[in-house]
Amino acid sequence: MTTAFAIATDVATPADARPSFASVAEDHLSGVLRYLTHFTGDRHLAEDLTSAAFERALRDWHRFDPDKGSTRVWLIEVSRRVALDHFRGEKRRRRRDTNWAAREPETAPAPETEVTDSRLRDALSRLSRAERELIALRVVLEFDTAETARIAGTSPSGVSSSLHRALGKLRREMEAEDAPA
Repeated sequence: MTTAFAIATDVATPADARPSFASVAEDHLSGVLRYLTHFTGDRHLAEDLTSAAFERALRDWHRFDPDKGSTRVWLIEVSRRVALDHFRGEKRRRRRDTNWAAREPETAPAPETEVTDSRLRDALSRLSRAERELIALRVVLEFDTAETARIAGTSPSGVSSSLHRALGKLRREMEAEDAPA
């Protein structure tokens, strides 16, 4: 299906059945960017992935079913798939580079995030990507447990226990920074 057809379908759909893609994009752009920034730990990558996510969402807009959930949850699901696709592609590229390159791998600079407290940013950087994702979904974006479980592809009880462990680990990391050397 072409983008033009998706746009035409969006225009032809009655306003009371579902919102326009433009209004959904405008309403949720900042939330998707915040989610991807926390998920990736890199603001610039998050901006690129946000663009790709909204492009995919526009192409797939005809598949959105308001009876199955909110546009917000649907957009975060699309964004997560775009990010995971990106990381899988990066993993394949790194593996290919490793096979063909004779040089030592370079370490990437520490990622930037929106977190202004350097202690918190450092503590968050020591969490796994999955732990940062749960914190972003539940704490930053304030999704409920069921929505978070749907996005993360796990059970609500799994979200609760994983979030509890992630927040405990974050607290311990923050306390370790406060301890005298």
